[in-house]
Amino acid sequence: MVAAKRADFDRWAQRFGISPVLARILRNRNLTEEAQVDKFLNGTLRDCYSPWLLKDMDRAVEAVQEAVMQGKRIRIIGDYDVDGICSAYILTKGLRALGGNADAAIPHRIHDGYGLNDHLIELAAKEGVELIVTCDNGIAAARQIELAASRGIDVVVTDHHEVPYVSEPSDGGEVRRDVLPPALAVVDPRRADCTYPFPGICGGVVAYKFMQALLSDKAWLTGQNISGETEAELMEEFLEFAAFATVCDVMELVDENRILVKEGLKRLRKSRNPGLRALMEVNGIEMDKLSAYHLGFVMGPCLNATGRLDTAKRALELLQSGTKAEAMCAARELFEMNDSRKNLTLRGVEEAQTDIVQHHREKDKVLVVFLPEVHESLAGIIAGRVREQYNRPAFVLTRGEEGVKGSGRSVEGYHMYEALTQVNGLLTRYGGHKMAAGLSMREEDVERFRQKLNENCVLGEEDFIPVIHIDVPLPLAFANEGLARELELLEPFGVGNPKPLFAQKGLVFVSGVRMGSSGSCARFRVRTPEGTAEQLVMFRRLEAFETFLEERFGQGSVERLYGGHGDFEVSAVYQLGLNTYRGRTEKQLILQSFC
Repeated sequence: MVAAKRADFDRWAQRFGISPVLARILRNRNLTEEAQVDKFLNGTLRDCYSPWLLKDMDRAVEAVQEAVMQGKRIRIIGDYDVDGICSAYILTKGLRALGGNADAAIPHRIHDGYGLNDHLIELAAKEGVELIVTCDNGIAAARQIELAASRGIDVVVTDHHEVPYVSEPSDGGEVRRDVLPPALAVVDPRRADCTYPFPGICGGVVAYKFMQALLSDKAWLTGQNISGETEAELMEEFLEFAAFATVCDVMELVDENRILVKEGLKRLRKSRNPGLRALMEVNGIEMDKLSAYHLGFVMGPCLNATGRLDTAKRALELLQSGTKAEAMCAARELFEMNDSRKNLTLRGVEEAQTDIVQHHREKDKVLVVFLPEVHESLAGIIAGRVREQYNRPAFVLTRGEEGVKGSGRSVEGYHMYEALTQVNGLLTRYGGHKMAAGLSMREEDVERFRQKLNENCVLGEEDFIPVIHIDVPLPLAFANEGLARELELLEPFGVGNPKPLFAQKGLVFVSGVRMGSSGSCARFRVRTPEGTAEQLVMFRRLEAFETFLEERFGQGSVERLYGGHGDFEVSAVYQLGLNTYRGRTEKQLILQSFC
């Protein structure tokens, strides 16, 4: 589908010194006002929102200031994914720098489960902790916070997940009422009574905002002995971790998130953190070329692998490394662990596909797959792969130490957390947000869970048809190096700000050659309707393209194409970028889809 959103593209082009093509792409990112375009293209940290706009931020800051001044023992409790690890790093280093007696605990995925739990509370009480500060969790831990209070421990919650709620009768229907945990302060932009302008921030950004608020209280800071680094230096480093967390937690790269990631990447390319530098080195990433892609698909999985297969404490220890040697040793371990995780994931995806086919559930509106023997930590990744293949909400359940545990990944139009709320009578625990969720349940309720989700789902068949949104129908000849360089103004790319897609009908595929050690990539020569010759490369879905050629143009078509005797008319969706090889930079047209 071609996006057909209207605006005065020529005016925008003149106002911001860009091409009408780029103006059209910006409109397709749901920008309607010139002020929004200006912020998108030219926004700086000064355009980000004040931390004091977050509900309860004042109470949270007051509680932590008091604990620091009185020398109370403070424990930061994070989570075992990148967001939770980065959040814990920010708060632990920040409070220690302010003279606080602070340490961090990361729940063990298998033994503890997600977030604040009874075991961590009892351990904190035994070790004399007087204040717990949660990060990337806590909003759904009302019972655990009550337990903490009974043990003489105060709790401050910083989180970004959906707030639990109850539906209550009202005139003409029902109203939702948030159920907040009984903490000293609950800082969560998802609170219904929070007026923060952009609630789509991750736990790492909430932690970043919390430290920003603490460090902005100059009157209080006067009496504190900040060790080592200045407030500005601390916030510069914390910005790196806020950006890392935002990308890895798959937040939309719009509004404030876009600015934080854009500015955070600038700092990450010059990072002084030994752990981050080591992680880049073992993955072969050149620091000056670091992108959001590297954070989300190369470095992030290494940190996540520890929480999946071992303990996420290793990832936190990597980030807290004091020397290069210490950091390199830890980074290599994480790299190797991630390789192991990849192999286990591939096997799990194959099992999920087999289960769906054997039980004839390809047409279920919500896919629920029970894989008892799969490592429970891989459920989320496998659910994501199943979701991608079938374009349907997917839950993958595994057998844990105490019943069944699982994770879900959603599609647009299906609010996963609300779906779980509708069947919470079958669940022993659950949490999450619109696009992802986690849950626990009894094994005997698995089939009922699948049935109820599908009964409640209101998605229609049209919702399951994959839609490709084309930004601009653009002849290949107009997709030149100049436009490719201009597109860099749109970076960083990610959810909410995808790489632009262009399209042209009637391309004739003349010849091709496979590339890569496994032959999974290819380069094609095509003839355009205008009679010019262009080159397209394909890095993914090559097998699907070859199958398409055989089905559409007859058996032997693939052999003819690679033999240089092709004459196949195909419409193509493509991306435009730059490729540098042996010191020479030129445009690169990347085939993404076809019909």
